[in-house]
Amino acid sequence: MLINTAMRSLIALFFLELMVLVPTQLKAQNPELNGSAAIFQQLQKLQVLGSVLYIAAHPDDENNSLLPYLAREKKYRTAYLSLTRGDGGQNLIGPEQGVELGLIRTQELLAARQIDGAEQYFTSAYEFGFSKTANETLQYWDRRKVLADMVWVIRKFQPDIIVNRFPPDARAGHGHHTSSAVLSIEAFTAAADPNQFPEQLKQGVFVWQAKRLVWNTFNFGGANTTSENQLKIDAGVYNPFLGQSYGEVGGEARSMHKSQGEGRPRRKGPVFEYFTTIAGDTAKTSLMDGITTDWSRIPFAGKAIEQSIQQIIHQYNFIQPSQSINDLIKLYKQIKALSYGGIWKEQKLKEIESLLLACAGIVVEATTEAEYAIPGEKLGIQFLVNKRSEAPVQLNKIQVYTTNSVEYDTSINKLLQNNINYTINYVGQVSLDQPVSQPYWLAAPMKDMGTFDVTNYQFIGGANSPPPFTAQFTFTLNGMELVVNKPIQYKYIDLVRGEIFQPLNVIPRVVVALDKNVLLTNVQTPNKKNLSSTGLLLQFKANFTATELPVTISLKEAGKYLYSKDTILSFGTGSIYPYMIQLKDALGRQKPATIYAELKFQLNGKTYAFDQLLKTIKYDHIPSINYLDKDQARVIDEPILSIPKRVGYIVGAGDKVPEALQQLGHSVNILSESDIVEAKLATYDVIVVGIRAYNIHEWLTNKNEILNRYIQNGGHLIVQYLKSNLVGNKRVKVGPYEFAMSNIRVTEEKAPVKMLQPNHSMLSFPNKIEEKDFDNWVQERSTYQMEPVKAPYETLLQMNDTNDKPTTGSLITTKYGKGHFTYVSLVLFRQLPAGVTGSYKLLANLVSLTPNK
Repeated sequence: MLINTAMRSLIALFFLELMVLVPTQLKAQNPELNGSAAIFQQLQKLQVLGSVLYIAAHPDDENNSLLPYLAREKKYRTAYLSLTRGDGGQNLIGPEQGVELGLIRTQELLAARQIDGAEQYFTSAYEFGFSKTANETLQYWDRRKVLADMVWVIRKFQPDIIVNRFPPDARAGHGHHTSSAVLSIEAFTAAADPNQFPEQLKQGVFVWQAKRLVWNTFNFGGANTTSENQLKIDAGVYNPFLGQSYGEVGGEARSMHKSQGEGRPRRKGPVFEYFTTIAGDTAKTSLMDGITTDWSRIPFAGKAIEQSIQQIIHQYNFIQPSQSINDLIKLYKQIKALSYGGIWKEQKLKEIESLLLACAGIVVEATTEAEYAIPGEKLGIQFLVNKRSEAPVQLNKIQVYTTNSVEYDTSINKLLQNNINYTINYVGQVSLDQPVSQPYWLAAPMKDMGTFDVTNYQFIGGANSPPPFTAQFTFTLNGMELVVNKPIQYKYIDLVRGEIFQPLNVIPRVVVALDKNVLLTNVQTPNKKNLSSTGLLLQFKANFTATELPVTISLKEAGKYLYSKDTILSFGTGSIYPYMIQLKDALGRQKPATIYAELKFQLNGKTYAFDQLLKTIKYDHIPSINYLDKDQARVIDEPILSIPKRVGYIVGAGDKVPEALQQLGHSVNILSESDIVEAKLATYDVIVVGIRAYNIHEWLTNKNEILNRYIQNGGHLIVQYLKSNLVGNKRVKVGPYEFAMSNIRVTEEKAPVKMLQPNHSMLSFPNKIEEKDFDNWVQERSTYQMEPVKAPYETLLQMNDTNDKPTTGSLITTKYGKGHFTYVSLVLFRQLPAGVTGSYKLLANLVSLTPNK
C-alpha cells in the first residue's frame, strides 16, 4: 500500500531554523475560528480593507482595550510592533532574566494576541535595562538597524495608519518609550522613500506610505496627556457575539503579562481613547478619515465583490455554517481572478480559506508522544483528520515539509465521513544532520549589548521560529483544493490540566550542564581558612543509546582547550552521567575568565562534539520554551574574604542570591511563612529577603513585628529592593522605622559611586570596598531606592545618572536594639549571576555585619 511505503521512506526531517514571515505564520498568531458566532464575525471582516499598526517599546506597552476594539469591532487588520521582547525587566513569577525573560514575554504577548485578535511583530532591539533618555537608549540600540526593521515591518504589513503609544519626548516616561516614538516617526517617512533601505525592495516588499501617524495619548502613571479637543473614541463598547466589552477583553489580554504582574480587571462601561495626529493628514472624526476601508478601494471589481460578501452574510445559517461553502468558493474564485496585485487580494484569500475550513468543520492534528526530536533517533507521528459537517470533503494527501523538500508524501483520496476520526500512525527517523531548534534571534551572538544579530530580512519581525516539522493536509471541498499546514506538536495528557499541546523541538544527542555558573576559587576567612570549592561537576545527559563509546571530555575557553580527558562511557537514553573535575589539578596555572565543557566522540566514522545545555522554561499560561546555550562558568580568582554565617533566605520574585551565599561559604535555608516565628528565626545570624518579596507575600507585612524582634535580639535583616510600597492594596510594613521606597533609579551601570562612609564595616570588613568594585556592572546600578533617606537610617553610597541629582538611598542601614536592618536596592541579583567580583565582596560584607554590643 502506498501509505505504508511512504511511511518507511521517511528518513530525514530537517529543521527550518529561522522565522519567515509567511501567511501561515501570521495566521497562527490569530485566534482560530471556533463556532458560528466567530465565523459570522469573520464573514463581516471580509468586508473591511483597513489596517492599523500599533508601535511601542516593550511587552505590556500596548493598549489592550484599543487593540481588540480595532481588530474585533472595527475589524481592521491590526498588529502590535514591540521594539523589544522585554528582556531587561524584572520577573515576578520566576528566576529567569535577560534573554530567558524575553522568551517568556514573547509568549505572553502572543497569548494576549490570541485573546484580542491582533498580530504580533518585533524588531532586533534588546531591552538592555531601564534607560532614562532616548540618547542613552539609541547609544545601545543599533539605531539604523532597528529603524530598518521597523521599515521592513511597515512595508510588509502596509498599515493604513500607524499608532504610537508614546510621544517623542520626556512625557513618554523613559528612554525606550521615547525612542520607540522617535524611530516610529522616522520609519513613517522612510518606509515610503525608495532611497531608504533599497535592499529591502529586492526582497519582495514595496515602498509604503501610511496615511497618517497618530499618538494614542494617555492618562496613567501620574501623567495626563489627553485633551477633549483630541480625537476621542469609545473603545469600551459591548460585543454581543463575544458576550464582553472590549474593556473586558482587554483586561483578559493584559492579564497574560504575568511575569510583570499586570493582572487587570475586566473593565465594563466606556473606555475612552484619545488621539492626536503626528504626521500625515489630520484625523478629525475617526482614525480612518479619508481612507477607503471597503471593497471600493479595489479598482473595477470591488463593488461586485462587496455585493457577494453581503449576500453570504445575509444568507448565513448559524445552525449550519456549511451552507455558506459554495458561495465562499465562488467568492474565492472571484477575488482570485482580480488583476489587482495589492496586499488585500492575498489577505482576503487567506481569510476565505480559514472560513472554508471552519464552515466545513475540518479539524487536523499532527502530533507525537515524544517531547523532543533527536537526530538519528526514531520519531513517531500521528495524523488525525475529522470533518464535523455534512460538507463533501475529500482528504487527498498528507505531506511532511522540512527546509527544502517534501520528506513524506502519501496519496489518500478518501471521502471523509461526518465526525469520524481518520488517523494514520507512522514511525520515521530523524536525520543525523538535523539542525537543532533555536529561537532565530538567538542563533548568532548579539551584535552588541543592545541589538540581536538578525540580518536576513525574511526573518525580521517574526515572533517565533517556525516549527521544525510541518504537516500539510490537502483536501478537495466542492471541487476546490484546500491546503492546511499544521506544526507537528508534542501532545500529552496532564492529570490536572488535561490535553496539552506543546511545540516539538529538535535537541542534541547529548546536552552538557555545569553545576555552577560562577566559580569563586579564592574565598577565605580573615584568618586564611579556605572556603573555596574548586570542584566543578559536569553532567552529560544522553538522548540516545550507545555502549562502550570512547569519548573525550574537555574544558574550554573561547574555543581554546584548557583540559582534556579520554574515557569510555555507555549512553542510555534519558540517563545523566556526572563527571567531577578538580579545577586546581585540571587548570594548573591557567587563569581562564570563563570556561565551558565539551564532550566529543566518533561514531560510524563521523566526529560529534557537544557543548550546549538545553534550557527549558515552563509556565501554565504559555507554551513550554526550550532553547540551547553554552553552560559557561565565570571564574573569579580574585581574593574574597567571607565569614561563614547561618542564613535564612525568603524567596521573592526570583533571583540567584542563595547560590551566591553558598559560594561564599554560608549555610543557607529557604524560609516559608510558617518559619517566621521567633524561635526559628533565632537560629539564624542573618535573614535575607529576596527581591520584591514584600510586594508578593502579604505575610511579610503581617509578621513585621516578629521580624523586628528578631533584629532587636541581635539579628540582621537584609531586604532587597521593593518595586512599590504596596502588597495588593495594602501598605507594606518593612523594618523597625518608617520606611518607603521611591521610583528613583540609577540606570547607568558605569555611574560613579562615592563611598560616604568608607570606614563603615559594610564597606570595610572583611573586604575593603573601593570604586573598582563597581567596575563591570551590568544593566544598572540601583533600582527603587529609598529617597529621601531619613534618620535613623544611615547612607553608605552616593551615585547618580548623568544630569541627575546625587542620590543616597541605594544602600541604607540602621541599628535597632542589638541588631541591624539593611535595605539594598543595588541590583546584586543581576551582578552575582554575571560574575561581578565586587558584588560578591559587597554581599560578603553585608552578611558579615556583627551584632551591636
